[in-house]
Amino acid sequence: MKEILFATSNKSKINRFTKGLLTYDIKILTPEDISINVDVEENGQNAIENALIKARAYAKKTNLPVIAMDDTLYLDNVPENKQPGMYVRRVNGKRLTDEEMIKYYSSLAKEYGTNGKLTARWIYGMALISNNYEYTYTWNKSNFYLSDTPSNIINPGYPLNTISINIKLNKYFTDLTEEDKLLINEDETNVVKFIVTSLITSEQKKIINLTIPPNLWYI
Repeated sequence: MKEILFATSNKSKINRFTKGLLTYDIKILTPEDISINVDVEENGQNAIENALIKARAYAKKTNLPVIAMDDTLYLDNVPENKQPGMYVRRVNGKRLTDEEMIKYYSSLAKEYGTNGKLTARWIYGMALISNNYEYTYTWNKSNFYLSDTPSNIINPGYPLNTISINIKLNKYFTDLTEEDKLLINEDETNVVKFIVTSLITSEQKKIINLTIPPNLWYI
């Protein structure tokens, strides 16, 4: 079985791709699994840059393939100075707890939304490093609502799911079943395929570089 390190301690992010990768005989490892911890300054200008920063930092510490991801959040009708962007957990210089995030963003929905619902969208970036080759991928999900009324369930690591409502099904993210996710195409098989394809490509490049003498590369 192939192993890949996910440069995160967020269990919800890890669980997000575990099942899909296992179908390709790929197992996700966490920094905790291999007893490493890396302090990373995420000072990129967008989700892809931050993902690359994290992936490179962890790739230096291990011979394993590494994936890292980041995300940005945009809210309709909210002033620019209150747009979360890459700093979803950081508000006015403070890192929010799950409970504080729910309270803060539900208050934005109440203030700027219509009937307590605020249209929002996530944009994601992922970086993968394998055999010294770097690959990146970005994607976004359908627009959704942030509600001023929380559901009764909190997903640790993804607290905004508690106040996020899928527009098509009119259901909180915390209430979506696996069948619901397939129905709205939120299973993210495209991301799993990116990871698998990148790993295969890096292995093929590695083999080519090992078998072709450098003086013949450009013939």
